[in-house]
Amino acid sequence: MSLNIQSVKNIIFDLGGVIINLSVPSTVLAFAKASGKSVDEVAALVNSPGFINYEKGLISDEAFRQHVREELNWQASDNEIDESWNAMLLDIPLERLQLLERLKKSYRIFLLSNTNEIHLRKFNQILDSTSGQKEMDGYFHKAYYSHRMKMRKPDVEIFEFVVNENELNPEETLFLDDNLSNLKGAEMAGIKTFHVQTPELIFSLF
Repeated sequence: MSLNIQSVKNIIFDLGGVIINLSVPSTVLAFAKASGKSVDEVAALVNSPGFINYEKGLISDEAFRQHVREELNWQASDNEIDESWNAMLLDIPLERLQLLERLKKSYRIFLLSNTNEIHLRKFNQILDSTSGQKEMDGYFHKAYYSHRMKMRKPDVEIFEFVVNENELNPEETLFLDDNLSNLKGAEMAGIKTFHVQTPELIFSLF
């Protein structure tokens, strides 16, 4: 889908790899080191139905931790699991938050993130240490988190929900994500897309 930025009135941002720096291999390595499993075994687990169900909010934090213990045969504490799970969440550069503040004055901007309650608490802590703000929500007109919606990207229903709830014209709406499969889901909903191959690209776009 060709991108005409002049026609854009609404922007939907992904979080990981766009606003917050992300390193999924760091979590895979942390789980592997702690449990004694191979990196390949852990990588398969991170894309398993149990993890996807957690992002959809279909299982609780405790059920997710128990799933990790069982799959990795690892008798870990809650804190050990949370620290390994959060290892992928890195920093939030202040200039990206400043960009959001500028864009919010000219566009309707939204956040749409595949996430979970353990990660949500952690990236809000990172945000607080970076900017003094307690929640990401304040940088957007509305923030959407998969585990609270019981839906997940790239399913087209999650994009249609955001469009319909906010009465957005998909042709005037731009979705930014680092994951190509998520972009395809947005395109199925008629939304314009931009592939954020590196986070710095958002500065050249705007």
